[in-house]
Amino acid sequence: MEPALLLEAARRAQRGWAGVPVAGRLRLVRHARRALARAPVSFASTVARSDRSPAETIAMEVLPLLDAMRFLERRAASVLRPRRPARSDRPVWLWGIDAIVEPAPLGVVLVVAPGNYPLFLAGVQAVQALVAGNAVIVKPAPGERACLAALRGAFLLAGLPDSLFQVTDDSVETAEKLVAAGPDKVLLTGSGATGRAVLRACAETLTPTVMELAGNDAAIVLAGANPARAADALTFAFALNSSQTCIAPRRIFVERAIADAFVPALEQRLAALAPMPVDARTRARLLPLLSQAASGGATWSANIDARAETSPPLLIRNAPDESALHASDLFAPVLSLRVVDAWPEAVQLANAQPHALGASVFGPRAEAAKVAAALDVGVVTINDAVAATADPRIPFGGRRQSGFGVTRGLEGLLELTQPKVVLDNRARFRPHLRRGGRVNEERLLAALVRLLHAGEHRRRSLRELIGALRGRKKPVEPD
Repeated sequence: MEPALLLEAARRAQRGWAGVPVAGRLRLVRHARRALARAPVSFASTVARSDRSPAETIAMEVLPLLDAMRFLERRAASVLRPRRPARSDRPVWLWGIDAIVEPAPLGVVLVVAPGNYPLFLAGVQAVQALVAGNAVIVKPAPGERACLAALRGAFLLAGLPDSLFQVTDDSVETAEKLVAAGPDKVLLTGSGATGRAVLRACAETLTPTVMELAGNDAAIVLAGANPARAADALTFAFALNSSQTCIAPRRIFVERAIADAFVPALEQRLAALAPMPVDARTRARLLPLLSQAASGGATWSANIDARAETSPPLLIRNAPDESALHASDLFAPVLSLRVVDAWPEAVQLANAQPHALGASVFGPRAEAAKVAAALDVGVVTINDAVAATADPRIPFGGRRQSGFGVTRGLEGLLELTQPKVVLDNRARFRPHLRRGGRVNEERLLAALVRLLHAGEHRRRSLRELIGALRGRKKPVEPD
């Protein structure tokens, strides 16, 4: 079916879905989750990545997705409930106005899925869109349609109408046509270059977006850290998913006082890792960056073959701070190391880079919390890296060239709604409709402003207000 027809079918289906109570939507989520959980190995096998074991896919994609679905079952109803603003906050001159603010559905949400976590990242976004009352169309990553089709199948078996959740083919052309057709919101997880292209296309239809783009994350190892534990955590995060994780550590800053203990521990662990896949496009970007860094004095121990499809982990030392390597979003097993005298220098260097997705800090909690507060990124993990960001309670998103908006968590759910406000004026007296007469409006409004906001001479301001309402010609004399 043509993308424009897919979008129109989704719009028709969404009109009825928006009227289904949130509890009814969540019942379908629960049925789908339980069906998928009964065959986790089979579900994991629909992910096509050949560089993972089934256990790794269950841990990295299936389990976090099902956790996110259960979190929505528990919390979404309270978040999507209409809210009445407190009457005590209502301005006195709007006496009698009642308000209701409802998180209303957007309409049709387009999810453009990534290839690194093709099920988990796009799956959570799709489920949140449905729970919020939207229809959803997912454009899968190349070669990864089967896993999202399996997720869709579980929802159809649970009773979801067919057109509410659609999975297209995986071509770029289909994505371009869908964006041009004008969905009500686009969620993209991808590179900075892809994000810019999608934003340009969305500008033509003024379609709002959430951009979850790549990172070049910093890790800071403080003098009081446990060097072995920090090395273990950073090696795990670096190697996870063959180093194809947007929030993987790429730059490590270590305080000089602990460098002699931490650096050998890190080198030992990295040397034990197997070579990791690097596609031709990434190699074509990586080699010039390494060459530029080497011209500035950078060194690394392992060799990289320009023609090989894999690369050993590269721990780069002495790369210049201004190296383009530090400002690039690469899915490659490359890690840059920098020794600093104290953590403020590390924070300054990290915050100066264009990417601001995440960071991690290792050390005593009180000091690590100070460092975390100084880092200008979307998420900071203390004494761990990457794994904790799969927590279904938290929103996930970056800053600067790492994107904007959030997915996941309750904030990600609300990203897929728009506030609808209903105002009901129950007052009989409506002063804004009474124009002219003997009331001097300028005096009346000035007296009201002074009474409410000047913070002084309240008795005089009140007398002046009463006098203006009565049409008194002279202002009230000062106290």
